[in-house]
Amino acid sequence: MASQLGFIFPGQGSQSVGMLSDLALTHAAVGHTFEEASEALGLDLWRLVREGPKPDLNRTENTQPAMLAAGVAVWRVLREQGTPEPGVMAGHSLGEYTALVCADALGFADAIALVAERGRLMQASVAPGAGAMAAILGLDDDQVRAVCAQAAQGEVVEAVNFNAPGQVVVAGQASAVQRAVAMAKDAGARRAVTLPVSVPSHCALMRPAAERLAETLADVDLRPPTVPVLHNVTVAAAQDPADIRDLLARQLYSPVRWVETVQRMAQQGTTVLIEAGPGKVLAGLSKRIDNQLLSLAVYDAAGVEQVMEALSDVER
Repeated sequence: MASQLGFIFPGQGSQSVGMLSDLALTHAAVGHTFEEASEALGLDLWRLVREGPKPDLNRTENTQPAMLAAGVAVWRVLREQGTPEPGVMAGHSLGEYTALVCADALGFADAIALVAERGRLMQASVAPGAGAMAAILGLDDDQVRAVCAQAAQGEVVEAVNFNAPGQVVVAGQASAVQRAVAMAKDAGARRAVTLPVSVPSHCALMRPAAERLAETLADVDLRPPTVPVLHNVTVAAAQDPADIRDLLARQLYSPVRWVETVQRMAQQGTTVLIEAGPGKVLAGLSKRIDNQLLSLAVYDAAGVEQVMEALSDVER
């Protein structure tokens, strides 16, 4: 069963005030995980998650540790319930750090501090309002790349998240992203809309943050993962901690190749994908990428029951 099972972890954008509150009522591991995270961060993260305010939770340096803690909490709950160790893992952007924690490559407390710093570095790299991201629906990857090339006009705008067929996110300088949105509509996009984010992730504007992050990563203890983790940059697993550090730094200014990641999992024999963490964005994308995959999202008690029932059916 383990070789058929894959775990995926969401990134920024899936957070919400009150997330995992239902799961915490029935599984103490949720509260314990956030207590650990709060201690590492010097901030009552569980209170922030439960009560908000929303603008504080949505600050990048808070969102990243909150989402990492949430993913690890769900992972721990499922493991306590007897879910087998998966054959492969991956995470979308920030979720890659969650996967590395769950694969025992990165200590949880170290990861919490690391992603908080990652968020601060990302925010500091671009002045408020200077960067933007937009989702483009209904164009293929090459069409979106062509739109970006045409819209750049000496500025930065790049295709950065290949989330599903016909669903690509672009990022860069705000004016260039606005031009890309208009040109995408002219090119026949079904929808092109800017996203409510403060940082243009995964584009060239993040190179300064990546350089600073590499310095921080140099001091972080990393070990070979016990479960293969497919990285966003290469769509391949890495064992050498030096390679993992390099991939995590490069990830900041490189595209998230999510379509290829899910396809690679399926090619390797994965038949069941579990999204561990708030929301169900990745489970929905996975179904669009490969409808033969059983994709389940776990963020509440009902989701835990659904996964355990599905896994017992697969084993039979």
